[in-house]
Amino acid sequence: MAALVSQAPMRFDVVTLFPELFAPLLAAGVTRRAYESRLVDVRLWHLRDFAEGNYRRVDDRPFGGGPGMVMLAEPLARCLQAIRADRADAAPVVLFSPVGERIAHAVVEGWSASAGAVLLCGRYEGIDQRFIDAHVDVQLSLGDFVLSGGEIAAMALLDAVARLQPGVLNDAGSHQEDSFNPVLDGLLDCPHYTRPEQWNGVKAPAELLSGHHAQIEAWRRRQRLAITAKQRPDLIAAARAGGRLSPADEAFLSGL
Repeated sequence: MAALVSQAPMRFDVVTLFPELFAPLLAAGVTRRAYESRLVDVRLWHLRDFAEGNYRRVDDRPFGGGPGMVMLAEPLARCLQAIRADRADAAPVVLFSPVGERIAHAVVEGWSASAGAVLLCGRYEGIDQRFIDAHVDVQLSLGDFVLSGGEIAAMALLDAVARLQPGVLNDAGSHQEDSFNPVLDGLLDCPHYTRPEQWNGVKAPAELLSGHHAQIEAWRRRQRLAITAKQRPDLIAAARAGGRLSPADEAFLSGL
């Protein structure tokens, strides 16, 4: 295991009605190193702690009628005030919402180099728009579908950010070979194989068994190009527009 590298503090304060959902994320898997070392400091804030009344109500029916409930602005404002006092900085407030920018590798890289944020996990039909207008700085989305709440999206962002921190992965260069990484020109990753050399009558590619570094890298490049052209031609177009494809790449693609 690589030693964790010290850097500027990164803190994410998560506002949620279900803090227990985050327990497995923070205690399991390779990224737990980032959380246990506080390289990525995650603090959970239970929204009901900031609600009033015997029932600690955090939602009410929407004006104008319609299905579902809307999260109240006041408990959120009190929670945010407590976080601001505890952090003593002006960390941006991120709301996970279908209207937000889709989370992509470049977005994750940006947050991985930041001091963190306040992550707001909405529930029900949404949040009173007045709170959003007054306090939310950024809205993010996992994709064109709707979740029951923002917790899964928040966990996805935290996991993606954590694995980019120095020393979290066993191999410091591991994430540089991930799909979408600029190091690989934004292409998808290639297939991977391991022992045994032959399984169910199928042998691993000869190039990977050759021990010839140049042949291995050339094979992996061709595979990345082929997979990306088939599954995500938009990424090929972006790489081409950015001048990241070589004449050899173009010749290979033209022969597919």
